[in-house]
Amino acid sequence: MMRNSMAYMASQAYRGTATTVPPLKAVSMLIGGAITLLQKALAAQEARRFEEGHEHLVKATAILRGLSHNLDFSKGGALADRLYQTYSALILASLRAYGRPHARENFRRIIAALTELREAWEFVEASAWIRKAGGSGDSAPKR
Repeated sequence: MMRNSMAYMASQAYRGTATTVPPLKAVSMLIGGAITLLQKALAAQEARRFEEGHEHLVKATAILRGLSHNLDFSKGGALADRLYQTYSALILASLRAYGRPHARENFRRIIAALTELREAWEFVEASAWIRKAGGSGDSAPKR
């Protein structure tokens, strides 16, 4: 019962965010959340709190799965297909790395890939903002 109410509250939070946060910003935020959850999963694993770590891992992969399932292949074409493959590969790599002897190194590579992906989305977001503002880039939002 507790899990159902938690899932409902999370769903409501996502719906509220979806109406108030621009899509490109939301993608960056979600990837950031996945990074944080993977870091927590690794820390919990190293502290031998495997159940807690597994919960963080499941949440992180759920975020990546949600991102992959919300791609618009009719508009995104080859890019959407490549993003789907990337998200799927990161999900599989995360699941395979957890609980393994070299988890720290594997998670470091996964987190680095996600960080690079998040930075790419942030660049796209900033570029779109500049185009929308019609500016030269001097008035881009500060991070």
